[in-house]
Amino acid sequence: MVSELDSPTGSGESPRGQPSGTAGPGGRPSGTARPGGGLSKAAGPGGQPSGTARPGGGLSKAAGSVTPGGSPRPTTLAVDIGGTGVKASVLDPTGAMMVDRLRVKTPHPCPPGALVESLCGLSESLPPFDRVSVGFPGMVRQGRVVTAPNLSTRGGAGTPVLDELVQAWHGFDLSAVIEERTGKPTRVVNDADLQGLGVVEGEGLELVITLGTGMGSSFFLDGELAPHLELAHHPFRKGETYEEQVGEAARVRIGNKRWSRRVAVAAETLDALMLFDRLYVGGGNAKHLKVDLGEKAVLVGNTGGILGGLRLWDAAGDARRLRATAPGRPSG
Repeated sequence: MVSELDSPTGSGESPRGQPSGTAGPGGRPSGTARPGGGLSKAAGPGGQPSGTARPGGGLSKAAGSVTPGGSPRPTTLAVDIGGTGVKASVLDPTGAMMVDRLRVKTPHPCPPGALVESLCGLSESLPPFDRVSVGFPGMVRQGRVVTAPNLSTRGGAGTPVLDELVQAWHGFDLSAVIEERTGKPTRVVNDADLQGLGVVEGEGLELVITLGTGMGSSFFLDGELAPHLELAHHPFRKGETYEEQVGEAARVRIGNKRWSRRVAVAAETLDALMLFDRLYVGGGNAKHLKVDLGEKAVLVGNTGGILGGLRLWDAAGDARRLRATAPGRPSG
């Protein structure tokens, strides 16, 4: 198992949004660990081949980056919402964090309005941005929340579920509300999907799992994001779901050693099901693992949910182009 949790860049987290002073995804040579990503082989978020320095690596001003046609390239507010914390930073056009990410605690109880206020408060402490990418801890379709398990409780994971919060979140158009508040185009996807966009290599079948308050998952085939599945709530073992067996509440209750063995069983079970080519394990609890998950596994840092913010827009554009050029469709 390859580990990238000890990257010299650290977490890149700051309470005030000071410039990080470290090179972002644009200045890393091929074969070195990406913060939040696997070993670099494929093209980076800006589309440049790995192994070459991208002009904007490190600190960058949006006005200084233009397309070949001369128009400015957008900066992206990337937000990673978790059961215990909301993290955000602004990415330059190459995908490098312009400042260290900021973090505030997730409010609990957490009705939609409280979360939106937290997110907008974070954005006011960050550099200007042109668009917004949000990773949300639940099922999301076309920017609307379907479920929000860890935001529908009284006080976070392991506390009682509040029916009024379940109802408040179901169907909530988070994308439209954030777009209205910020005045910027916004995309919202599941948080593990966003994390995956920040770490996958784009080769074969890749599975991303995030270990935190619960267990998130995302799947990619040759770099294309598959439809989201709430794998965490699927039956796993002993009458419990993956989330009940390897979520934060279980880790605290049984200790890191036993919890790590459960994670290993989960990885083996998912490999038997999917025969994946690569497994990326991230999230705040990945650092507590005490077992080797095998040669297919890579431990990734906790910034993938931020760095995936740029690729979310690239991926949407790629999907539109694929649909437009599919057999039977005009290419123009």
